Amino acid sequence: MNYFDIQVNGYGGVDFNRDDLPAEDLHRACELLRADGVGGILATIVTEASEKMIQRIRRLVDLRSTDALAREMISGLHIEGPFISPVDGYRGAHPLDAIRPADESLAARMLEAGGGLVRIFTLAPEHDHGLRVTRMLADKGVVVSAGHTDASLDELRAAIDAGVTMMTHLGNGCPLVQHRHDNIIQRALHLREHLWLSFIADGVHVPYPALRNYLDLAGERALITTDAIAAAGLGPGTHQINRWTVLVKEDLSTWAPDGSHLIGSAMGLPLVEKNLRNVLGLSDLQIKTLLCDRPRKAAGIAPNAVA
Repeated sequence: MNYFDIQVNGYGGVDFNRDDLPAEDLHRACELLRADGVGGILATIVTEASEKMIQRIRRLVDLRSTDALAREMISGLHIEGPFISPVDGYRGAHPLDAIRPADESLAARMLEAGGGLVRIFTLAPEHDHGLRVTRMLADKGVVVSAGHTDASLDELRAAIDAGVTMMTHLGNGCPLVQHRHDNIIQRALHLREHLWLSFIADGVHVPYPALRNYLDLAGERALITTDAIAAAGLGPGTHQINRWTVLVKEDLSTWAPDGSHLIGSAMGLPLVEKNLRNVLGLSDLQIKTLLCDRPRKAAGIAPNAVA
């Protein structure tokens, strides 16, 4: 179906956030993605110490430049963090010791390391003082996405005015227990006319009945991502991925061993497509729109484009 995924941290045992990512591993991950019908991705670099993040961004860019398949499959980069909420629940699996307030200089260094490939940058607006980083990124043509955030309605409105155009995996990156009405999910849905709303559609990050409600409310602003990690495609079991020991259950949900929180996803888009059709009853056109067309449009990627 020529899927496009805006948030892929790794695939088939390959971690894009590995410090010494081998060229052959990146190529193999791209082969596996293509075999699963994926036409393009945004390779995602997540919160870590700033110098490590910059090193990992450069490594991905360098490896991609020498591999034709990687250039075909990796349409750009998505940087998720480190300018996110440090509050438990909102920070999700991101390491607390690497989270920091938004910093223009560091953001600029990340963009430079990305060599023009950074397409999406996820941050928490309430931790971007004066929304300076948001404005800088938007001015450079980067899609600024609010995520791992507890921005108030007023803060979210101000962030939209400053250049935020997306919400990263809405319904996740927030506590299991929060105010039943005044929460980041309701605020984002209220402002849906101004935001692309991405959802992880594995039935665990957002249970299917809730996902159907969210998709109905978001309407033409909804899109699907996997937030896949290296465990995607490996099946159930325990895997060591960077800082995390990840328990993949039979339903392919990816948990910290103590069950306290999810760590990305291990479900590929072919199974996501099947579940959207069989569980939610979506049509082929609806599925294509959610998995192929809107993700490209939201990320500013032309169909079949190679950066």
